[in-house]
Amino acid sequence: MKKILILILNLSLYITSFGLPILPPTKTVEISDTYFGVTYKDPYRWLESIEKPEVSTWFKQQADYTNSVLNNLKGRDELIAEWKKLDKLQPPRLRSITYENGRIFYRKTMPGENVGKLYFRQGNNGKELLLFDPKTYIKGKTLTLESAIPSYDGKKIAIGYSEQGAEVSTIKVMDVDTRKFSNDSIYPTAGIMNWTFDNKGFFYMWIKSADNKDPESRLNSKTKLHLVGNSTTSDVDFFSNGSYPDLKIDPGVYPYVALSEDSKNYIFSGVGSVQPELVQYYAPIGEAGSKKIAWKPLCTAADMLVRGFIVIGDEAFAVTHNNAKNYKLISTSLLHPDWSKAGTVLAEKRDQTLEYFINSKDYLLIVHSDGINNHLSKYNLKTKTTTTVKLPYSGTIDISCINTKSNNCNLGITSWNKPYTEFNFNAATDSLTPSIFNKPSVYPAAYKDLQVQEVEVKGHDGAMIPLSIIYRKGIKLDGKNTCLLDGYGAYGMSAVPYFSARENALAVKGVVIAIPHIRGGSEKGEEWYKAGYKTTKPNTWKDFISCAEYLIAKGYTSKAKIAGTGTSAGGILISRAITERPDLFAAAICNVGCANALRLEFDANGPVNIPEFGTVKDSVECKALYEMDGVQHVVKGTKYPAVICVGGWNDPRVVAWQPGKFAAALQNASASGKPVLMKVNYDNGHFTEDKNVTFANFADQFAFVLWQCGHPDFQPKQ
Repeated sequence: MKKILILILNLSLYITSFGLPILPPTKTVEISDTYFGVTYKDPYRWLESIEKPEVSTWFKQQADYTNSVLNNLKGRDELIAEWKKLDKLQPPRLRSITYENGRIFYRKTMPGENVGKLYFRQGNNGKELLLFDPKTYIKGKTLTLESAIPSYDGKKIAIGYSEQGAEVSTIKVMDVDTRKFSNDSIYPTAGIMNWTFDNKGFFYMWIKSADNKDPESRLNSKTKLHLVGNSTTSDVDFFSNGSYPDLKIDPGVYPYVALSEDSKNYIFSGVGSVQPELVQYYAPIGEAGSKKIAWKPLCTAADMLVRGFIVIGDEAFAVTHNNAKNYKLISTSLLHPDWSKAGTVLAEKRDQTLEYFINSKDYLLIVHSDGINNHLSKYNLKTKTTTTVKLPYSGTIDISCINTKSNNCNLGITSWNKPYTEFNFNAATDSLTPSIFNKPSVYPAAYKDLQVQEVEVKGHDGAMIPLSIIYRKGIKLDGKNTCLLDGYGAYGMSAVPYFSARENALAVKGVVIAIPHIRGGSEKGEEWYKAGYKTTKPNTWKDFISCAEYLIAKGYTSKAKIAGTGTSAGGILISRAITERPDLFAAAICNVGCANALRLEFDANGPVNIPEFGTVKDSVECKALYEMDGVQHVVKGTKYPAVICVGGWNDPRVVAWQPGKFAAALQNASASGKPVLMKVNYDNGHFTEDKNVTFANFADQFAFVLWQCGHPDFQPKQ
């Protein structure tokens, strides 16, 4: 009897106040790092050895337990069914439209279809022909079409596909007329770039390994040139640190090559990382066939060129933040490029930020933002004049030209409560007509009753933070609504309005959706971005906290009913928001999130992110990384909210141990009795096009936090 009683007492240690069993504590180890005289303990470092059986077993146990909890929630399957119903209502969707030599190539997704397929047709009205179906190409596997680049004559197309969200492409080459693949097969790669002008070969990004768990897998990547029909062993290292050591290309960046039909006398190269300032080179196209190209600098980071770069003939156009916090458009000659003396094409606007620009035959089409909505103008390349283009309604603009030989473009508009609508836009006449490619979206009547409130919230230091609030018409501001606060705030990426079927499906159920435009994005220009960057990064989660406090104070929700979510770099935001203010949130989602910033540079995708977050090798940046680190700020005995961490097993951007270590720390530390789950998506990476996987993934996340916020539709079945 005594032994039975002891057993019952021991088992009771693993029962939460919610009546749920929890996993036994994760072991800790005595490991630490000392940087600049400060020691940082890292008791969950062992979870980084993700290839070891002990670690993979830990993740599998966490995944199985999490699935057992989520499978018992009401509302989750209904949410998936709602998203599938909405998907089947939509017209066919055509994306990645490319025009070459009279042929139009595009990815098309039919209503209810899981992934898109690759098609082409001869001209706008030609017969549609299927080129590649990711569902049937390899029996038993659903692939993702990562890229499809046709040759300039339209007769061949290089196709890159990946599996289970891994973002590592296998490249195949197809003869478009026969729709048959050649023997060319290249793996592993990080994607296709350009075909050569003679249509005999193409450039691609070579990477060392497809293993996202190998921290060296993406170091010293190369742009290689492959000639169709040749063995990959003869592919040329066209541009890399290995082929051009004098350029001192950092091992962590991606060296790329580009060609432009608008400037065929040159070949261009550059280095890609999260650093927004462009670093590029160029040379006469005639040197492309030589063993050693005499690359000349086209722009350096000191030129402060960001957001867009276009060459037309001998003239280069770019956006800069040099003496322009809201950005301006400038140009220089390729004959003697000098960005310090560049001409101003379009001056900085006081109340709008320049977001991006593209070119058609006769115009530069320029998109500005007032912090929320976009505005369109056009610059006439012949007359050098700029005029405003009137749009049918406000929102986010997506404009593209399938080629630059005409002024015919595609222009789409969407907003928080208006679905994406596409038009054919004639840049010469400003006329907008219904799109020949994509028909308007279709949603049930309930989705037409969603309202939007745009407010500004006073932050901790007095800064005014824009906040977009989406809700169902007629809700009461009595503090009884559940609320999902969804933030990001990194890389200068603004939270632009768009119609999210996933989140709006919650809004029609009475959930308040709130999108904070926090520092680290660039809704208010370059200064707004740099105010949430490296040493100023705390403003990102503090702005998020201020917006949560506003929503509670105004009666949109309450502490017991608000959940926060952050994805990818938004993992910094959410992990620090709940460790700084654990009392403020009922629940949180750390979705494929960077929650262990001090260790970020030691995973496969870490080195390329150093320009955004910093490195432990710098004393100031090391302290900043500590401030960003959610794992480092978990304190034992604290009453933390309910948390679900999500990791993609095939994720090449944020390896699964980042959210995994945060989940382990919270499980061992939290005194609230609320559940902390680690969800592992073995069929996913950072994301995937596969709708079945995506719907199940987000339904689990949303069902969990809405359950914890007390929403009646998302409670346990038993």
